[in-house]
Amino acid sequence: MARMMKVAIVDDEEDMRQSVSQWLALSGFDTETYASAEEALKVIGTDWPGVVISDIRMPGMDGMAFLKRLMGLDSGLPVIMITGHGDVPMAVEAMRLGAMDFMEKPFNPDRMTELAKRATQARRMTLDNRALRRDLAEGAQVMGKLIGTSAAMERLREDILDLSQADGHVLIDGETGTGKSLVALALHATGPRAGKKFVVVSCAAYAEEALSAKLFGPVEEGGSLPLVEEARGGTLVLEDVEALSQSLQARLLTFINEQGTPAETRILAVCNAHGEGRTLEDALRPDLYFRLAAHKITLPPLRARGEDILTIFTRMAEQFAEEYGCDAPEVSAQEAAQLLQAPWPGNVRQLINVAERAVLQARRGSGSIASLLMADNEEAGPAMTTEGKPLKEYVENFEKMLIDNTMRRHKGAISAVMDELCLPRRTLNEKMAKYGLTRQDYI
Repeated sequence: MARMMKVAIVDDEEDMRQSVSQWLALSGFDTETYASAEEALKVIGTDWPGVVISDIRMPGMDGMAFLKRLMGLDSGLPVIMITGHGDVPMAVEAMRLGAMDFMEKPFNPDRMTELAKRATQARRMTLDNRALRRDLAEGAQVMGKLIGTSAAMERLREDILDLSQADGHVLIDGETGTGKSLVALALHATGPRAGKKFVVVSCAAYAEEALSAKLFGPVEEGGSLPLVEEARGGTLVLEDVEALSQSLQARLLTFINEQGTPAETRILAVCNAHGEGRTLEDALRPDLYFRLAAHKITLPPLRARGEDILTIFTRMAEQFAEEYGCDAPEVSAQEAAQLLQAPWPGNVRQLINVAERAVLQARRGSGSIASLLMADNEEAGPAMTTEGKPLKEYVENFEKMLIDNTMRRHKGAISAVMDELCLPRRTLNEKMAKYGLTRQDYI
């Protein structure tokens, strides 16, 4: 639904303000009147949802000074100037400064209506385009947090981009720490609901009665809306959906059925039932499960993502090193192999924690990555995965990480990288091509 544009009428003469306001109101515009530019500037700012009609000659801040202030706040704001007899040269100067158009007193009502119509249409398009750019930027930013080039991550990103355009609800499944909440945000931020409400609730964080009131109401006087109302038209994320009681599952199913198809509010159900000896199908009534699982995304465990382990560790270690004001720890070939072989029961979340602790250890000049892995996995036995990998894969993963790290440190300076790695240019070029690394990514 198109947003309603306002028309701000700024004139020190009350009769003129009221005359313009009444005519435009009769023509279907939402008008606001201000007796001075100073008064109007208290309300009008960047991305203000409307247009401005202002007299040129006013006491205090005149129309020209007012126009300059408005253009400084938002150069895309349409401003129509009202001029008196003999003020046409001033009006032409106003258009040079950014005014959309001008009209002379006594004004022609039909021309004023037409100008207001064109101005509001232009303003709506400007604001919609800005919102779209912001949404696209947010979507790209969120997708950029899904680090990794493994086949599993490439498929995950493709699934997100495909399902973000769909209307059906989505079930997001995967082991703890794999990034399910981030995927939910990515589905919202890259789809047509980006910019609309994104509401998240953990179904395991509340007792049944409190969760029922939070989701469906009633709310206490002066309280916020129930979440199903707050999220209307946008996305509602139900984390720990398996924790819903049978009665709340019934209410949720009723809400979903009442929405019809396509659903006004999209539900993203995040499942954290792994390791509890049951599946989501066991926890939810079948009719609700199949409504929520219209589409399904299962996140891959970190141990199945190969070289992504080294990529994420390196990226996070660099970020933590910058945060703590020290150098990132250098990873030896043996440590790289240990990172690749670790079982990672806590997945990406655990890896990030290990990267932070490795930076803190390096800052103190003690400890090793191996000791961190042993401490994290001592109950899981030796730090080895059940999926054996050939030595060649470990070597290649480490080699790619080493070149990537060195290129980042030297910001793409090939000569410096060649010197540090003792590689001739041709060999470095061949290895970069082999691993899909390009100099432009580091400049």
